[in-house]
Amino acid sequence: MKFAENIFEPNPHPLRISVLVLQSCNTLSFAAVVDPMRAANRLSNERLFDWEYVTATGADANLTSGLTVPGTALSRLERCDLLLVIAGFDLDRHATPALCASLRRIATSGATLAGVDGGPWILAKAGLLDGYSATTHWEDLDQFAAEFPGVTTLRDRFHIDRDRMTSGGAAPAIDMMLHLISARFGARLAARVAGAFIYDSASDPSRAQLRTPPHPGHSALTRRANALMEQTLDAPLTIPALARQIATSPRALEHQFRTRLNTTPQAHYLHLRLGEAERLVTDTGLPILDIALATGFASQSSFARAFRQAKGISARALRKRRVISTSFD
Repeated sequence: MKFAENIFEPNPHPLRISVLVLQSCNTLSFAAVVDPMRAANRLSNERLFDWEYVTATGADANLTSGLTVPGTALSRLERCDLLLVIAGFDLDRHATPALCASLRRIATSGATLAGVDGGPWILAKAGLLDGYSATTHWEDLDQFAAEFPGVTTLRDRFHIDRDRMTSGGAAPAIDMMLHLISARFGARLAARVAGAFIYDSASDPSRAQLRTPPHPGHSALTRRANALMEQTLDAPLTIPALARQIATSPRALEHQFRTRLNTTPQAHYLHLRLGEAERLVTDTGLPILDIALATGFASQSSFARAFRQAKGISARALRKRRVISTSFD
C-alpha cells in the first residue's frame, strides 16, 4: 500500500478528486460535495479542486431528482487524491463484488476515501472501514453498527479518521467539505464559501445527528431531553429516569415542556416514537412486530392502537397504500 497523503495539511496545490455517483443518490448530497469545491475555486480565482465524475459501470447515474450525471467507469479510474462515494438507496444492490474490488484497489493507491449519505455503507461493504471510526445517516446507524462490527459506529454529523471521511447526509457533507477547505486552504476561504451559500456551519462535527429538526420553541432543557428521547426510542425511559439523566426534576421538565412546547414530556416522547414507527412502516420492509419493538411498544396490539389513534390509519393499511402509490411512480 502506498503512503497516503494527508489531504488536510495546508497545501496550495490542486486536490485531485473523483466523485463516484451511484444510482438513486440524493441530489442534495451530490450538490453538497460538489458546490463547495466549485465555490472555493471561484472565490479564490484558482483551481484548488480538480474533480471528475465516475459511475459504477460508465453508464450515466440517475439522481433522485431525475437529473443524470455522466461519468467514466470506476474500473478505469487509476488514481486520485480523494475519492468521494455518494450513494442513497438500494445500497446492497450497488455494492457489487466488482465495485468493491475497484474501491479496494483505489484505497491501496494511497487515496483518501470518503462516503456521503449511503456512501459509508458502500465503503464498509468493501471492508474499507474496518478498524476505523465512522458515521452514516441516522436512519441506518443501528443496522450499520450491527452489520459491520469491525467499524466503530458514531452518531456524529461527520467524522474523519486518518484517510477516511464519512458523513451522515447532505448538510453534514457541506460541513465536511468546509472542514477540508479550511484545513487545506485556510479558514478565511472556508468562511467565504459558507457565506456564499448563506450557510451557518456547525462548529462541532461530533454533535449527534437529530432525527427531527429542533423545534424553535425548545429551551436548553427540553432540547437535551429531546436528544435523549431520540436515543432511547426502543427502550423508553420513565420521565423520572429521563429527568435524572439530564440533571433536573420531573416537575421542572414537565413545566418546561408545557410552557415552551405546549405538550407534556410523555406526549412528546410518544410523538417521536410514532414518527419513527411511521418511517419504518413506509420506508422499510420490517415486520410490524419488529417495528413495534423498535419503537418501545411491549406488544403489537398496543402499538396498533397507538399508531391508529395518532395517524388515523393502521400501520398495515399505510404500508399497503405506500406500496400501491410507489407502483405508479
